[in-house]
Amino acid sequence: MNKPLALLTSLLFLPACQTTRTVTLVGMTDYHSHAVPFYSEGEPGQGGVARALAYLREAKTHPDTLVVSGGDTVNKGVPTWSDEYGCVEWPWFNGVLDVMALGNHDLDYGAEAFARCRESIEYPLLCANLVKADGAPYFQVEGRPYVVREVGGVRLGLFAVAGPDMQRLVKAENLPAGTRWTDAKEAARAVVRVLREEERVDAVVLLGHQLREDDEALAREVPGIDVIMGSHSHQKVELHVLPGTRTSYVSPYQYLAYLSEVRLRFRGKKLERVEGGLVKLDGTKREEAGTAAKVEKLQRALVAKRPERFEVLGHLEKPLRDEGLTTGEAEVGTWATEVLRRGAGVHAFFAMAAGFRGGLPAGDVTVEDFYGAIPYRNGVVTAELTGAQLAEWVALGESKRGTDSYNQRSGVRYEVKDGRIEGLQVLRNPSDPGAGYEPVKPEATYRVATTDFQAFVAGGYKEALSKASHVERTPLDVHELLKKALRPR
Repeated sequence: MNKPLALLTSLLFLPACQTTRTVTLVGMTDYHSHAVPFYSEGEPGQGGVARALAYLREAKTHPDTLVVSGGDTVNKGVPTWSDEYGCVEWPWFNGVLDVMALGNHDLDYGAEAFARCRESIEYPLLCANLVKADGAPYFQVEGRPYVVREVGGVRLGLFAVAGPDMQRLVKAENLPAGTRWTDAKEAARAVVRVLREEERVDAVVLLGHQLREDDEALAREVPGIDVIMGSHSHQKVELHVLPGTRTSYVSPYQYLAYLSEVRLRFRGKKLERVEGGLVKLDGTKREEAGTAAKVEKLQRALVAKRPERFEVLGHLEKPLRDEGLTTGEAEVGTWATEVLRRGAGVHAFFAMAAGFRGGLPAGDVTVEDFYGAIPYRNGVVTAELTGAQLAEWVALGESKRGTDSYNQRSGVRYEVKDGRIEGLQVLRNPSDPGAGYEPVKPEATYRVATTDFQAFVAGGYKEALSKASHVERTPLDVHELLKKALRPR
């Protein structure tokens, strides 16, 4: 046999393990009924469901591609679109989405409304730790609380869980009748075991729906998860391997401003590497014409029906940007906490990054713009902390840097060196910020304030505030104070 023929013959008979394959996952999450392009990261006209569907439908034309959702498709109260149209978009994704995780907001309108939404779709919903009275998972696909898809010659196992925060946020009366939550980690551990040992999948993907820190803990404690498509925390995080694990993590921010695109590279059945990142859905991406026309028609009807939501509330000479909400002092967070600090008459005000979902544009600010940036209604809680307790509170906030639980603040300033708080100072006189700052004295007493959610619900903070004195729910309303600050004087 001549050499060229011998080489060809040997290539034809290479073992299957030498074959390289690529499976692509394109992911969306935390859409929250943002059908219309919106102001995000200092730029107008971002996202929009017509732009997302154009990109996702194009992605589906490529072989070996799955489109997945981390859930939270509606949002009661904000935007107005959600209250008026509910899950009208759910069936628009038929033939596009392969699987969707249950998000906490998907149950905002109650079990009956959720059931009607579910009837309108062809793609499966997943949540392994929502169970019926007999302990069987409520969401099943062919009798299983997960989905296995054979794509490009490899088997992928996909599943979802409701993390501890999601379980706290869903009202019990909104759950499907006879259901209850179980522990997310235990459910994940059981599903991963079955996927690996019985289904013999080649890769495992978690779709959502839990906080970033819970995703990270799960990756450390439940080996065998290859990719986590981040959700719930509204974080913009490029693809990377979580420290101390072999799990890749990516999170596409919120509202369809971004999508995740992850490529799983296999040699034979072995996953060798994970690549990809975020895709920004800005004006450079085309819209799906038919969907854009539907959105425009529905939006016109909405503005006509609810004109009060589209009235101009105030005017800003400069935008209040949301960059840095989970890692530093974002413009919108600094502005809001200072308004609230003055309104409460306290030394310092703290508000979790989770309370902000965007920035405010320069120029006219409508009521809808305002609620889009600061959607959650909260009251103001005041308390007295010793200097030592205030230092502990600030350190707690800094320990949550990079997560939705990080503190935006006003009235205190400090530096962080090697993870430690240094040079902590507080306003000398709450009623006269011009008097400047002074070092925090451990034995002194300071009046501070926060939202009622952070004071009485948020993990870590509620325990810290339970040690304070003179904790008081005030009649002050966060939204009313901030809207008043925006109105012309």
